[in-house]
Amino acid sequence: MRRAITNGSPLPAPAQPADASGGPGDGPRSGPAAHAARHARNAPWPYTRLDVAAARAAGHPPRPIRQFVLKTRSRCNLACTYCYVYEMADQGWRDQPVAMAPATTARAAQRIAEHAAAHDLPRVDLVLHGGEPLLTAPAALAAPVEAVRAALAATAPRTRVTATVQTNGTLITRGRLTALAAAGIRVGVSLDGGLPAHNSRRVDHAGRPGFGAAARGLRLLARHPDSYAGVLCVVDLDQDPVETYESLLAFAPPTVGLLLPLANWSAPPPRCPGRRPGGPGTPYADWLLAVFERWWHDGERRTRIRLFEEIIALLLGLPATTETLGLAPAATAVIETDGSIEQADSLKSAYEGAAATGMALDTHSFDQLLDHPGFAARQLGRDALAAGCRACDLVEVCGGGHYPHRYRAGEGFRQPSVYCADLQVLIRHIATAVQHAATTAGRRHATAAHPPVAHPPAAAS
Repeated sequence: MRRAITNGSPLPAPAQPADASGGPGDGPRSGPAAHAARHARNAPWPYTRLDVAAARAAGHPPRPIRQFVLKTRSRCNLACTYCYVYEMADQGWRDQPVAMAPATTARAAQRIAEHAAAHDLPRVDLVLHGGEPLLTAPAALAAPVEAVRAALAATAPRTRVTATVQTNGTLITRGRLTALAAAGIRVGVSLDGGLPAHNSRRVDHAGRPGFGAAARGLRLLARHPDSYAGVLCVVDLDQDPVETYESLLAFAPPTVGLLLPLANWSAPPPRCPGRRPGGPGTPYADWLLAVFERWWHDGERRTRIRLFEEIIALLLGLPATTETLGLAPAATAVIETDGSIEQADSLKSAYEGAAATGMALDTHSFDQLLDHPGFAARQLGRDALAAGCRACDLVEVCGGGHYPHRYRAGEGFRQPSVYCADLQVLIRHIATAVQHAATTAGRRHATAAHPPVAHPPAAAS
């Protein structure tokens, strides 16, 4: 019998699913059998090498979902050339309804409230996503959040809701901001820098730049700081890192999320076509560290940078609030416009159907998602990692890196991150900076508490 390793012990592997096609012309694209066969073919870890029941018995209980991403729209007014939804391996968006129907929204709210009540959750986080969620008319923008609040009030009244909408910024208007603010929904914007040159890949379907409209939206949003969640920016090695960072500050973001491009061992990062484990060069660490040095040594903290703050928190032994670092269990579920339940959107960068579960709101609860092997694997922490990662002294901080970055076709998600070398350089540099700051602060404190004694000058002879 083949074995699967979790928790350092051999566990029986689950039975092999019958093969079924997932490619064009090879059979059905969807359905439980097609999903299972596609996962088994592309990602043996975890889909044929993890026995979820045995993992539970070995000490890995399921952890509840706390963040729900509602794909309110499946189409976008931009056609960014690097978009993981439309331009990468998974083209499932083509089969999705353009917008989430009110009945689907209501069913999603019921399922979320059911899950919150079952686990006595103090809070759930909602993210309105797409596509481009602001394609929805202003009067209907808040409907999904209001539906969840109403369902929670009836089923889990102790659970509070936080809500954000993630947008490309081009459709931000006063009317939309007013509607979102009235519903307590904050706004996050995706942008690749504060100058037109930084955003050459963010174009509409006719190839026209989207930066002008996004910049207008951001300037408007900056005048409503209570509604402003922050900016997400994908690292682009072709752009100057400090210029990118400083140009974003012009939009006064409360936080900046610097994201490594969604890449893996079978689709390496831009400008790293020959990347291999232990290979030379850390261009992404170099880029990020240029920003870190500018941010860390700035006399005034003008924004928070999530990646750096997460690394610092993990170095200090504090819990992470992201799935991209650390060993905390995954806690995010995605609801597509048709009501299907999926894993994290970022998995769409790996292979066709990589985020699919074969589950839907009408037939499955979120508790059932917790036992899906793809989701369960992302709650195993250290035991989901490659042997080298488990032995690494940075594992508590790195956590093996972002799960999609570990993928290799035909093997799955049990490799080090394709950005492993970059993460090591980045984390060690930040650790040194934090240690130096702590040492310096300690010396200053000691000097203030015990100032040197001033000795009187010697008497003249």
